[in-house]
Amino acid sequence: MREKVEKSSVHTTNSIACASKAVTGNENNPRLLDMLRMELRARHYSHKTEQSYCSWVKRYVRYHGMRHPREMAEAEVNSFLSHLAVNRKVSASTQNQALCALVFLYRFVIGRRLGDLGEVVRARQPKRLPVVMTRTEVDAVLQRLNGEKWLMASLMYGAGLRLMECLRLRVQDVDFGANMILIRDGKGQKDRTVMLPQVLQKPLMKHLECVKMIHQRDLADGYGRVFMPYALGHKYPNAATDWRWQFVFPQKHRWRNRQSGEQGRHHIDESLVQRAVAVAVRAAGLTKRASCHTFRHSFATHLLESGYDIRTIQELLGHKDVKTTMIYTHILNQGGHGVQSPIDKLLLSRED
Repeated sequence: MREKVEKSSVHTTNSIACASKAVTGNENNPRLLDMLRMELRARHYSHKTEQSYCSWVKRYVRYHGMRHPREMAEAEVNSFLSHLAVNRKVSASTQNQALCALVFLYRFVIGRRLGDLGEVVRARQPKRLPVVMTRTEVDAVLQRLNGEKWLMASLMYGAGLRLMECLRLRVQDVDFGANMILIRDGKGQKDRTVMLPQVLQKPLMKHLECVKMIHQRDLADGYGRVFMPYALGHKYPNAATDWRWQFVFPQKHRWRNRQSGEQGRHHIDESLVQRAVAVAVRAAGLTKRASCHTFRHSFATHLLESGYDIRTIQELLGHKDVKTTMIYTHILNQGGHGVQSPIDKLLLSRED
């Protein structure tokens, strides 16, 4: 009896190991996740999307006892999505991201489209307004930042940039003559142009002078290469050392390619900026849950307050649909702006 239990246990362990190997794979024999990554990269999905999709596929497989997705279909997807909403209590956007990952997996990796998923328990989509700082609060936070962190936060507020759009800026994307910044490959793989705030021109020029000195020193040491998007590194072999392609906000230490031995500088890690802004928000005494993205929300709201039309703001933010930009009109209307509270009238009349 004991031998049967041990054999059963070994068989179960081996089955799970085989299923795990079929999902993760190896370099010589690409499996599910490797094929998923190849399909995502072939369609130029971002690295973060690739990470999140792979993570959801792993969770999907583990939830169903390490079964291969090819053996499962709509019912298992329905069960997993409902589990996320009911048991994990995820938000609607998180559940939708998981659905997108599985739809992509079945369509482009497994090779068949998912049909009707039936009655999926959907997470509720709450109607939330973004956190917005007043001009005074923005100024208080910026005063508690310095150096390149101040410059990045000022660009996010002054031009409405997302954090990663700011960090991925290359030297050639900043046009001082036209007072313009070119945002390449933004959200949804869209390019757009935004203004270069006049008050930031001199600080940005001074910053780039320091960055150029670092780049020249790297070149003198035999390094100075930067990551090139897509296949541009093969098309233009010398572009990786070109000053125009360097990041505006490079990291402090050089990265090293373990295979080739090449060294260069990627852009600064986003967590360093997020941490600096969080410390500045606390130091300013703000009770709002302000973050790097709050600068972008504040940019749009303050432009609306200044009388700029919604279409102009939509173009500056890079929104595909004007309905996304309309959220900032609700912020202006909330809290009774322009409406006097009845208790104010009551108590002010007493003072008179």
